[in-house]
Amino acid sequence: MKAPSSPFFVLLLAALLLAAAAVRAQPAPPPPLTAAQEQRADKLAHGLRCLVCQNQTLAESNAPLALDMRNLIRGQLADGKTDAQIMRFFEDRYGDFVRYDPPFKPITWLLWLGPFALLAVGFLVLARTLKRRAGVRPPLTADERARAARFLDPGP
Repeated sequence: MKAPSSPFFVLLLAALLLAAAAVRAQPAPPPPLTAAQEQRADKLAHGLRCLVCQNQTLAESNAPLALDMRNLIRGQLADGKTDAQIMRFFEDRYGDFVRYDPPFKPITWLLWLGPFALLAVGFLVLARTLKRRAGVRPPLTADERARAARFLDPGP
């Protein structure tokens, strides 16, 4: 019997191969953890930033990368690593930005001190502007007084 060679069968075979590859590429489910390990995993996930969302923790994010990172945390906890080792792993891999509370060191000084520096500059600009406005103003001329009187006079 002759093998079918129509485009339909070729597309069907390609779709089946792609589906099989997608099923095979699914990550392994995270290992089961004890209740204490679950609490540690949750604490660590709340201390790390989702690199996709950037304004959410890993625990809050539904991004696929956040799920992978939570599974990494669970796998490392199952392997017996400490919280500090797990945090260091993520810092080494993604930098200090991955932490919601980056450490205070020279490379992160701008993160910690930048908002206060901007606030101080804002206050200095405000003080300078107010001081400039509070300067002595020349008295009103006769024309200006007459014009002001017309505006303020309720009239009949």
